[in-house]
Amino acid sequence: MADELAGKVAVVTGGASGIGRGIVERFAAEGASVVIADVRKELGEALAGELTEAGWSAVFHPTDVAEQGQVADLVATAVATFGGLDVMVNNAGISSPLRKGLFAEDFEEFDRVMRVNLLGLMAGTRDAGKYMSEHGGGSIINLGSIGGIQAGGGVSVYRASKAAIIHFSKCAAIDLAHYEVRVNCLAPGNIPTPILATSATDEDRERLERFEARIRQQMRDDRPLKREGTAEDVAEAAMYLATDRSRYVTGTVLPVDGGTTAGKVIVRKGGPGDDGL
Repeated sequence: MADELAGKVAVVTGGASGIGRGIVERFAAEGASVVIADVRKELGEALAGELTEAGWSAVFHPTDVAEQGQVADLVATAVATFGGLDVMVNNAGISSPLRKGLFAEDFEEFDRVMRVNLLGLMAGTRDAGKYMSEHGGGSIINLGSIGGIQAGGGVSVYRASKAAIIHFSKCAAIDLAHYEVRVNCLAPGNIPTPILATSATDEDRERLERFEARIRQQMRDDRPLKREGTAEDVAEAAMYLATDRSRYVTGTVLPVDGGTTAGKVIVRKGGPGDDGL
């Protein structure tokens, strides 16, 4: 479909790269006016420039979502620049370091991870929801992770933040339903983005590359669908939740993970249709 978001205004936090960039580009291509929010000014401004040159409507607004005042200013900027706010995508997030077991954790990064991943998202949901509640409703899309659905070792602070996002999103969906504001959560998994590299601690480049390769291979082995997921796959799911196609959908968690959370892969000896193990 084309121009599904024509006349709509959207904000995407963490929109300068990775999954956020994929969502920004998809929304802009569908006719939305998009505010790109990120702490990385050069990347954000470059993306806004590329989209504008392509004939789409986008601006960059520097935002650290860990600061509630900056989140409020972001929402106000979207309204002032484009005349409203219809879709809020709370995507900004950071990882916590991958350490060797719980006993090696010092939780030094706890405050920063929780402020960016959880507090920023909560503030974005509140501030966007308040505006939408007074202007006919809207769609809020919060980015969780399959790490918030499935337990696992390592990056425990990150996993905890993503689990909290899922629960908060359901609570917010109930609170805001009266105002025709829908709140849903996407839970990506196995999507190559720069965030994975940030979970390694004290690694040189060569060791970091080996670390990422091992993690990626484990993800592939656990994924029922053989195709690698992309930021564009997550953007397609976000498009669904942003449009009227999902007008009766709220309080949901949609994994975009190639079937990973559905269960473990059964390794079969034969080809399709062969039930031999």
